Amino acid sequence: GSPTLARLAELARDSNERLKAVELLIPAPLRPAVKAGPVDGPSWCLLVSNNAAAAKLRQVLPALQNRLRDRGWEVTSIRIKVQSSQR
Repeated sequence: GSPTLARLAELARDSNERLKAVELLIPAPLRPAVKAGPVDGPSWCLLVSNNAAAAKLRQVLPALQNRLRDRGWEVTSIRIKVQSSQR
């Protein structure tokens, strides 16, 4: 019912679809460490579990961005955020 919740659900769905579109470009050992993050207009965020995964992922960012553009998303930047572990 709530327009705000509907918008949040739409953004989450969009983010997950983006991750599915680029998943095969991410090296297989890294895939479990990468999660879809927030979409903020033309910027998208990927959440990673550690700094090593973030460093490796940065190497393939241009390919990810090109794939998203090829699939119709207007993405001007992809940010990578390392999630701090919850204890």
